[in-house]
Amino acid sequence: MKLAKYQTDEGVGVGIVEGDQLTPLNLDGDFGSLSDILEAEVPGQVTTELAEPKIKLAFSDITLLPPIDEQEVWAAGVTYKRSKTARMEESEAAASCYDRVYESSRPELFMKATPHRVSGHGQPLRIREDAKWNVPEPELTLVMNTKKQLVGFTVGNDMSSRDIEGDNPLYLPQAKVYSQCAGVGPWITLASAMPPREEIGITLVIRRGGEIVFEGDTGVDQMARTFEDLIGWLGRDNSFPNGVYLMTGTGVVPDSDFTLQPGDVVDITIDGIGTLSNPVVQG
Repeated sequence: MKLAKYQTDEGVGVGIVEGDQLTPLNLDGDFGSLSDILEAEVPGQVTTELAEPKIKLAFSDITLLPPIDEQEVWAAGVTYKRSKTARMEESEAAASCYDRVYESSRPELFMKATPHRVSGHGQPLRIREDAKWNVPEPELTLVMNTKKQLVGFTVGNDMSSRDIEGDNPLYLPQAKVYSQCAGVGPWITLASAMPPREEIGITLVIRRGGEIVFEGDTGVDQMARTFEDLIGWLGRDNSFPNGVYLMTGTGVVPDSDFTLQPGDVVDITIDGIGTLSNPVVQG
């Protein structure tokens, strides 16, 4: 089951994705938001009970919103062999740091975005004006409730300014956290509806002027860490009163001679979820 957050002239709603249309949910009772549904003991059952089966909304009649309310967005790094290599390419100074993280039991975890910095499907993502080497990072994103239980999955784009981070690892927050720095969407697939982990593929396609300028793919089976390991570390001495989303790292990184440009369109497709598409802007 896939849950989308959307907007119409009547306001913001949540619906079940069914092909090319949505079945809206009745949010007038105890479950008044997407977050409330994710907090339910059995989100899928609650969703079914809230469905308005006689009403169908075409995607052309709605605007998809990022499937997030007030949750924090965090991210993990160096979880794929390729991402480790890419990080080490950024600079000699950073190389040993990321090599040690890859071998360590403690993962790299960092705050990626607050909700107002998140863009949904079709909304623009930003490249920094003070950076010259910017890339998208396609990441399967874990959706957790306030009890840190894994309840769903969505597509994430962890935008990165690699030259800023490569200049000094202490600049990581500036390379990662800024306005429109994170893509999340197009919706959430509840955990019970996802394919087996070893069958989840991730594809990145970047278009410029309608032409493909980069494409690559990987799979969750190439991760060096498990979801449970990442969740366990994220939850240590930490609380998330509104829930939390965790981007799980990337195994697809454009070559070192590639950088995003304004007008590019980034498409990330993850099996079991769908495609998150975002245009790129600057300034």
